[in-house]
Amino acid sequence: MNPQALPVLDAPTTETREVSGAEALLLGLLAEGVDTIFGYPGGAILPIYDALYDFKEQLNHVLVRHEQGGIHAGQGYARASGKVGVVFATSGPGATNLVTGLADAQIDSTPLVCITGQVFAHLLGSDAFQEIDVINITAPVTKWNYQVTEAREIPGILAKAFYIARSGRPGPVLIDITKNAQLEELPFAEYTPCTHIRSYRPAPLVRPEAVAEAAALINQAQRPLVLWGQGVVLGGAEREFQQFIEKSGVPAAWTILGAGVLPTAHPLNVGMLGMHGNYGPNVLTNECDVLIAIGMRFDDRVTGRLDKYARQAKVIHLDIDPTEIDKNVATTVAVWGDCKHTLPLLTQAVEQRTHPAWRQRFDNFQAQEVDAVIQDALFPTTGELTMAEVIQQLNELTEGEAILVSDVGQHQMVTCRYARMEQSRRHITSGGLGTMGFALPAAIGAKYGAPTRTVVAIIGDGGVQMTIQELGTLMQTGTAVKIIVLNNQFLGMVRQWQELFSERRYSFVNIQSPDYVKVASGYGIAGQSVAERPELRPALQAMLAHPGSYMLEVMVAQEQNIFPMVPQGCSVSEIRLR
Repeated sequence: MNPQALPVLDAPTTETREVSGAEALLLGLLAEGVDTIFGYPGGAILPIYDALYDFKEQLNHVLVRHEQGGIHAGQGYARASGKVGVVFATSGPGATNLVTGLADAQIDSTPLVCITGQVFAHLLGSDAFQEIDVINITAPVTKWNYQVTEAREIPGILAKAFYIARSGRPGPVLIDITKNAQLEELPFAEYTPCTHIRSYRPAPLVRPEAVAEAAALINQAQRPLVLWGQGVVLGGAEREFQQFIEKSGVPAAWTILGAGVLPTAHPLNVGMLGMHGNYGPNVLTNECDVLIAIGMRFDDRVTGRLDKYARQAKVIHLDIDPTEIDKNVATTVAVWGDCKHTLPLLTQAVEQRTHPAWRQRFDNFQAQEVDAVIQDALFPTTGELTMAEVIQQLNELTEGEAILVSDVGQHQMVTCRYARMEQSRRHITSGGLGTMGFALPAAIGAKYGAPTRTVVAIIGDGGVQMTIQELGTLMQTGTAVKIIVLNNQFLGMVRQWQELFSERRYSFVNIQSPDYVKVASGYGIAGQSVAERPELRPALQAMLAHPGSYMLEVMVAQEQNIFPMVPQGCSVSEIRLR
C-alpha cells in the first residue's frame, strides 16, 4: 500500500466484547493514532499477523526485507513525522535483528514501539525453537521493555509503552508477547491511554531561580555562544528557540541532529559543531565567555578533548534529561526542563542585545574556511566530481524543501556541511551510533512519515550494500524514494583516517560494487550512473522528475578528504583546515 491517507475510522464503541490478545493489540495501536507498521512475520508473531488481516484498511503494514530494515524504517518515520514509529518482528533471530536499530534509536532519542512475538509462556527457559531472552538482550538499548505472558496485560502495557516512548526524552520501547497471550481472549471495552506512571517523571520541574541565574550570565556576557541540538526539535521548540536567539543576539551553532532549527542563511546561524564542523564555532568554543547548551549532550565528536574544552567559559545547560547535566562538561547553571517551556522564560529574562564584534569573528573564520576548503569543494577545478557539488546542485533543484536521509561516512559529513536546511526534520541521519546501512530503510520510513515531501537517500558505496535488499520494499510498495549513491570506490572515512594517521596504509578499505543501475533495474527501479560534470545536473533533474523510486550513482573523486577536521585526541581549537 502506498503511503497515502488512510480511511477515517468509525467512532469507537464502549461495549465490552471478547477479543484475542492480538486483536486487543491492534485496537490499541489504532487508539494511539498509529497508521503505519513496519514489519516481517514469523511463527511466534503469527497470531498478530492473522488479526492484522482484518485491519488492512485501517493499518498500513509495510513488508520489509529484513528486520533491521524495518526498525530503521520506523526510525525514519518517527524522525520525519514526529510520531512514534511502530515495528513488528518475530522471536529469536527476528528479535535480535532489531538490536542495532534499538541501540541507534536509544542514543538518538527516537520514539519507537517494537512488538516482538515470543514462544508460548510454558516454553520460556526451555531453549525452544527460536526462543531468545529478548528482554535481557535489549535492556541496555531500550528506554523500557516488558514481556507479556497473559492477554489481559496487553492494553495496559501497550498504553505504558507509548507514553514512555514519546514522553520526556523519547526513546525506543520493546514489548515481547508470548504466543499464548496473543491467542487468549480478554474482555475489551475501550482503550485507555496512559498519562502517568508512578516513579516516572518525564520532565523535571522548572526552577525559576535557575532561569534567572542563566539570564544574568547571558546579560553580562561579551562573547556568548549557543550550542543547540536535537532536543529543540524533539521539544517542538523551534519558534521559541529562534525568538531567544534573535532577542539575545547570541551566535548559535548546531549538532548534526539539530540541523534546520535555524535556517542555514539565518545571520546568527554560525554553522556546524564537531569533528567535521565549521572552523569558526569550533575554534571560538574555546574563546567564548558564556557557553549556552540547549538540548544537546556534549558528545565526544562535539567536544574533542574534554580537558581542553571551553575551560574559560561559564556553562549554561538546558536539558530535559537530568542525567546529561554534568555528565561530560561541568555546568555553572543547569536549567532542567523541556526547552519548549524553559526557553520562553529565558527569553523574557534576557536583554535585547547584539554582539557585532564577536559575530564578526565567526565571519572571519568562515572566510578562511571558504578559501581553504569550501571553494574547492563546491567549485572544483579538477575533472573529478566532488560530493559537495552534488549536494550543492541538489540544494538548487530542491530549494531546501526535500527531506535528505544520509547514511554514515564522508557523504554524511558533506551532506551536513553543505545541505541547505530551511527547517527542522529535513535531514535524517544516524548520529550517535553511526550505523552504516541506515539511510535506505530510513528513507522509506521517512516517505511514509512525510508522504508529500520529496525524500532523497544519500548513501556511500559501502553503506548501501548493507541494506540494499530494501529495494525490494520499494518495488513491492511503489514508494517513491530517490537514491543517490556517492561512489568513491572506498570506505571513504576509514580510508581518510588511514591516509592521515596510518601513513596511507590502506587496509581493506577499497570496496568493489555491483552495477547499481542493473541491481535497481532488477527490482523494477529506474536509474543511471554518471561520472562527468556536464551529466550531473540533468541526471539529478531526471531523478527528481521521475514519478517513482530512482537510483542515481555518481562516481566521485576516490581520495578526497573531508575538512575541516578535529583529529581524535585533539582540542576543538586544534581543528585542521588541511
